[in-house]
Amino acid sequence: MSDLSIPQEHVAEAPATPLAALLAHSPAPPELAPYRGAQTPLRLDAEARETAALLAGVAAHDLGWMRRVAVRGEDRFRWLSGMVTNTVNDLPGNSGAWNLVLNAQGRIQGDLTVWREGDNLELDIAADQYERLMTHLNRFIIMDDVELVPLGGEAALGLTGPRAAEVLARVGLPTLSTELTCTRVEWNGMDLRVERGFGVVAAHYGLWAPEAQIGKLWKYLRTAGATPVGSASLEAFRIAEGIPAYGVDIVERDLPQETSQMHALNFSKGCYLGQEIVERIRSRGNVHKHLRQLELTGCVPAPGTELKREDGTVAGEIRSAAELALGSGTRVFALGMIRAEAELGAEPFTYAAGTARLLPAPPSF
Repeated sequence: MSDLSIPQEHVAEAPATPLAALLAHSPAPPELAPYRGAQTPLRLDAEARETAALLAGVAAHDLGWMRRVAVRGEDRFRWLSGMVTNTVNDLPGNSGAWNLVLNAQGRIQGDLTVWREGDNLELDIAADQYERLMTHLNRFIIMDDVELVPLGGEAALGLTGPRAAEVLARVGLPTLSTELTCTRVEWNGMDLRVERGFGVVAAHYGLWAPEAQIGKLWKYLRTAGATPVGSASLEAFRIAEGIPAYGVDIVERDLPQETSQMHALNFSKGCYLGQEIVERIRSRGNVHKHLRQLELTGCVPAPGTELKREDGTVAGEIRSAAELALGSGTRVFALGMIRAEAELGAEPFTYAAGTARLLPAPPSF
């Protein structure tokens, strides 16, 4: 599996998610582990069953490491558009956009999702980035009528898999046909927010509910047929889908085009922090490395493992890797930063414990 650890000095600081705190008092409490800045269940079923649910069924899982922030004030649209790489002003109602947050040198400070409901703007930020991004964003509220307001008292559960819509229908919740859209609904006495996120292999839903109702929502999802899944399988599935995580696959020294995440960039929205660098790269037409998805033959390599070409020159490095347990056996996937010249042709790369090949498209299962 991939390495879910965080530096030891930060482990004690990571709070348990509401779901983790609830399950800690169950008859068979799960092992907790730090993930995305919070303590969350590491595994909730057999590895093969968890993977099967994500790939072919539907998985219920924790999303309690996500934080929500309201952006308020008369200048909120103009100000936020100037702080992120994707569209804000032209977002349709009940929709969202994934964004990178840059500094003036165009280096990536983090990522977040902007959501618009009517004239309201909100941000979804992972807990391991929350303090850093809030400090960065607040630094640029100078003469603007803008306030960033943390929204407490709610937590999120996830529903992921190709049959997610079936479980939502069974419990009487709406399904969303389009990625990065959202809605609100009164459901069983609670105000519930339903978000559909970005996915490559499967549908990804986030369900936000009052913290006190998380146990009730979890029970309904389980009863409706969702398989409980922990963070270890979620992380492996993320890598298999080729969806990068900030602080793991994307780091501060990276430039936006190096990440290959062009759906996070909008080139017609106007000025924003770091835009000059993004436009300069666009006009020159290239960067010297790209984040790419790979499939490996061999053991799971550690982050930072060098990949080499046939002539012994360095092709790039592994950023994250994980083994996916399938009914037919196991497959190993990775995300790596690959030098541009090494991407030419179809030659495999080697590392100490195996070989790696670039995937031209998302894998089939």
